[in-house]
Amino acid sequence: MDEAGKDAMAGSARERRLAARRQEILDAARRLAEEAGWAGVTTRALADAIGYSQPVLYGHFPEGKAQIMSAVALDGFVELTQALRTAGAGRSSAEAAVAVAEAYLTYAVAHPAVYEAMFTLPISPRFAEADSEPELQEGFAALVAVMGGPSDDVPTATEVFWSALHGMVGLERAGRMRAEDRAERTRVLAARFGSGA
Repeated sequence: MDEAGKDAMAGSARERRLAARRQEILDAARRLAEEAGWAGVTTRALADAIGYSQPVLYGHFPEGKAQIMSAVALDGFVELTQALRTAGAGRSSAEAAVAVAEAYLTYAVAHPAVYEAMFTLPISPRFAEADSEPELQEGFAALVAVMGGPSDDVPTATEVFWSALHGMVGLERAGRMRAEDRAERTRVLAARFGSGA
């Protein structure tokens, strides 16, 4: 193998190591946040959790915790989008809206700290803008896919559907809604906004 090939292989191996370390940092941040909340996610705690120094963390995330929370949130949008698309795939319009709503609520319950980073904490990704991050646009598109009505009303209807789901998450977490009635609430919401409406 010539020198250029060796350099390319070495560079590729280094990039893989850096990507793996970055993912290790994000995984540790998620774990710590789920265990102790985002207040428990500090660069010192992360460094201890993964066995690297704080300067290594800042090498990957120069803006520190805020940048880590944003990265976790964007990863969360990728996961949520996949869950929504999987839930709606191969279903009739009315069934897809119910399944997508249930998948949204299930994701929020299963990943409370990630959901908090996505929708509650101050993060750098820009929502509701033409140049929003692709992860946000894809997540919104997964909700748009189950909306009904005239095409000019779909974005607004999607925002209302999404805000209702977000409200249900908050009210359920606070114990303000009966958990056993979630399926009926989801059905009613989907009937109002979904393609089968």
